[in-house]
Amino acid sequence: MTAQIAIEDFYFAYKATPPGQVVLRNINLKVDKGSFTCLIGPSGAGKTTLCRAITGIVPFYMGGRYAGDVKVLGKSTKGQRVSDIAMHVGFIMEDYESQLVSLTAGEEVAFSLLNHGFKPEEVEKRVSWALEAVGLPGRETYRLDELSGGQRQRLLLASTLAVEPELIVLDEPVSAMDPDGAQSLYSLLASIHKRLGTTIVVVEHRMDFLLPYVTDLIALKEGESVAADTFEAACPIVYADKELRPLLPTLWQIKLGLEERLGLKLNDWRSEEEAIEDMKSRGVRKKEGTGHVGS
Repeated sequence: MTAQIAIEDFYFAYKATPPGQVVLRNINLKVDKGSFTCLIGPSGAGKTTLCRAITGIVPFYMGGRYAGDVKVLGKSTKGQRVSDIAMHVGFIMEDYESQLVSLTAGEEVAFSLLNHGFKPEEVEKRVSWALEAVGLPGRETYRLDELSGGQRQRLLLASTLAVEPELIVLDEPVSAMDPDGAQSLYSLLASIHKRLGTTIVVVEHRMDFLLPYVTDLIALKEGESVAADTFEAACPIVYADKELRPLLPTLWQIKLGLEERLGLKLNDWRSEEEAIEDMKSRGVRKKEGTGHVGS
């Protein structure tokens, strides 16, 4: 498959990082076109910094010390303006509210388009299409304070989609949402991913929400890449690290634990229903009155 992102021997340290220390070290990984990639790691592992590197914000906007290269859509981010990269790479930060700059929903989506030089007649069409794509049809005149938090997050996604980026990077987009809101947003992202073929990279510490959709997994720890592969191939590597293990979806923690204890090779579970059917087919069941598994 074609790599949308290729990071080679990348090291980075912010200006305030003490000499001799780095935030990211020896990062080598690829993200394939059309993938739905989840980026995980403990607090301070470098996840947000890696997102900023993909979008060119570091080192070329925030500054800092770096080595190596980050290629996005086949081109190095070196020498590119952040605004040029943003034409092809959408970025939704964890503090998404700080990215909203207009009074109404229509103006918010139009702002990003006008900044990229789209003609007024094209802006109108794209605003309407983007709002409908995220489930906010006809909301052009709604003030931002008339929208719920979840709707404002969808609005920011509409602003990102409107320029039709090939790649969207999201940094913990559901951190302030309840489970229903998180499931709704990820279902929407999965729909966009499937319908438009957009490559998705998302930082998430509650991977249960992503289990039905994720295709690839990147795990960082102390600024280094521990795993970067398909979801199924990366999970056993992450599971072997006791600090990273709790970041995996609950079902996969159970699956890999059972494989380890019982010497089984289970199917690749994507839902509780699949897990139950797989266990039944192997004659594995939960013993009555215990928390143990028997056969």
